[in-house]
Amino acid sequence: MNQADFEALLIDPTKRVAGDIAWSEDEDHSPAVEFRADVESAPGYPIFINGSYNALAATISYTLVHRGSGRIYALDLGKDHHNPDCHLVGERHKHRWNEPVRDKEAYVPGDITAPVTQPVAVWQQFCAEANIKHEGIMHQPPPLQLEIL
Repeated sequence: MNQADFEALLIDPTKRVAGDIAWSEDEDHSPAVEFRADVESAPGYPIFINGSYNALAATISYTLVHRGSGRIYALDLGKDHHNPDCHLVGERHKHRWNEPVRDKEAYVPGDITAPVTQPVAVWQQFCAEANIKHEGIMHQPPPLQLEIL
């Protein structure tokens, strides 16, 4: 993917997620829940979104993945990130495709204001900024259930 292709994809207003989103148990049996949703568009971009929420660790990730190029855009809350230049970005950051470094650089977003404890509100802000229309509802993650030994 080159920079012009990424920029065109990101601003394309026809991107949409059709249907409801329900969280499911993490396949690794961690306390996280996750989802995967295909993203449709008029040009037919080969993209989907992975989501992960861990209430115990207070982390959220929403990741836009291009099937040919990998992660091209992402939001992470609750996880520190060091850029390739060793600059610490912090626990609230976005990754945006940049041809020379791919998805390795992150920046602090001003448009994500919802707290990590509100994954549906964070989702709505992520979609608005990424120009993705969600035609359905995102269900609240199930309550955290810890095993008692």
